[in-house]
Amino acid sequence: MNFFFEVLIGGLLSGVMYALVAIGFVLIYKASGVFNFAQGAMVFFAALTCVGIIDKFGVSIWLAIPLTIVVMIALGLAIERVVLRPLVNQPEITLFMATIGLAFFIEGLAQLLWGSQVHKLDLPIEDVPIPYLLDNYNIIVSQFDVTAAAICALLVTALALLFSKTKVGRALRAVADDHQAALAVGIPLQQIWAVVWAVAGLVALVAGLLWGARNGVQFALTFIALKALPVLILGGFTSVPGAIVGGLIIGASEKLAEVYIGPMVGGGIEGWFPYVLALLFLLVRPEGLFGEKIIRRI
Repeated sequence: MNFFFEVLIGGLLSGVMYALVAIGFVLIYKASGVFNFAQGAMVFFAALTCVGIIDKFGVSIWLAIPLTIVVMIALGLAIERVVLRPLVNQPEITLFMATIGLAFFIEGLAQLLWGSQVHKLDLPIEDVPIPYLLDNYNIIVSQFDVTAAAICALLVTALALLFSKTKVGRALRAVADDHQAALAVGIPLQQIWAVVWAVAGLVALVAGLLWGARNGVQFALTFIALKALPVLILGGFTSVPGAIVGGLIIGASEKLAEVYIGPMVGGGIEGWFPYVLALLFLLVRPEGLFGEKIIRRI
């Protein structure tokens, strides 16, 4: 039973970090109706920029992080101004294809600026078992995973308060409901989009630092976005709470499936099990747990 809880807790902690990546998708989709395929590239760009600043200029991580925050906010604003704004009122497939091209551009720009080699990122968080749980319950839970999950939870809480208790948040909800109606009542649509893309850049930075410290800063970080897709399908593309719940479900289920079902089929199912789960969920509730149900009239 201790081993079960060890696997479950590890999966839930990973799920919190999946949820953080998914929230980047949700924020942009709610505000502009765009599925930002470039979110994974933004995660990679953020992590590589941070370690690039450390390596090239010899500064501490405490200075590199604020500098990278400025870079990511500027990147988000530039994307909104140069890519999204000229494509207003274009078909959704056009916007989607634009984000695909943007993803390749950001990936190439990151490697052009900082190189393509794998970098090690050392955060001041030790990746060691928590002594209390190990000594008293014989459960191995990484201190890094707990701290990373706590950081993600704090950021998610801050974002939830920002978009539920502030004027910007109320404007975002209005824009998400109806762009034309929001414009009619004087809400500056382009400013809201700029804020959302800037916040998405900040979210990408936090996700990039945490995943980069765990797995190394490398091109594979771009695939983190793909792991967020099952999270979005389960939780709903328009719901921040849904991204959190979906992340927890995906994180826990993939770890438990790998441990308890994997040996029956030869192992290695952690990578694809979330997509099977998402596919089955689509057949039952296509809009997700917290998504808005669409009623189609025939």
